[in-house]
Amino acid sequence: MDGGSGTIPTFHLIRPPLDEHCHKGCHNGEERSTPKAIPEIFLTRLLSTKGTIEKFVTDFFRIILTVDNDLPPAIKWLFDLLDEGAKKHNILDPEVLHAWKSNSLPLRFWVNFIKNPDFVFDVNKTPTVDASLSVIAQTFMDACSSSEHRLTKDSPSNKLLFAKDIPRFREMVSNFYGDVSVMPAVAEQEMNSWMQQLSVSHLGVFDTNAALKELYIYVDKYREQILENLESDIYCRKMHLTHKLENISCTMEGEETSTC
Repeated sequence: MDGGSGTIPTFHLIRPPLDEHCHKGCHNGEERSTPKAIPEIFLTRLLSTKGTIEKFVTDFFRIILTVDNDLPPAIKWLFDLLDEGAKKHNILDPEVLHAWKSNSLPLRFWVNFIKNPDFVFDVNKTPTVDASLSVIAQTFMDACSSSEHRLTKDSPSNKLLFAKDIPRFREMVSNFYGDVSVMPAVAEQEMNSWMQQLSVSHLGVFDTNAALKELYIYVDKYREQILENLESDIYCRKMHLTHKLENISCTMEGEETSTC
């Protein structure tokens, strides 16, 4: 009991060395001895927990790495854009394109979601849960990497825990990129329509002005490079995107559009 309060303190495997409950319950400066951690107990408990959640982890990876009718058109559009960029710049190394796609979606979005479910769900992410989710996120990061990692008995436990599963997860990632690449191209009109529907469905949920401001800050930082690329692209010149961007800059800077 905790000083007669009627509550029983709980601990994860072992009690913290400096236990607040102990200080409240001990007298005359005495402290209870903390039992030493036994490696075998940790290993057994770790493997048992991994076996319990393995199916859920695999199912989650399979769901987010499956190409079906629910796949947002934006993913196909983005991956095609990366493919075109690689061809345009004569980048023949498949690992480079693999890294581009991994950093644009799985590592940018899904890893953040895995580590921070409280961003979406009303859940309490305790330090223990956070550490466990970090192991799963690291596993997904390793699956998105095309380079092999040599593991030894001295490697961190979070690397060793799913080591035998990494090749299978890595194949799932590669198959996902391949399945997306053979999908029919997304027409510009279809993409615009989808984005419009997405915007309407979230009307009033987000501060669009704040989002536009953040986008403009990024654009303004690389204004010269962006204008140069817009001028060098035939399609962008037909759309007069350079002039439109300059007008936006004038508006954001508080100047009259007619003077730009």
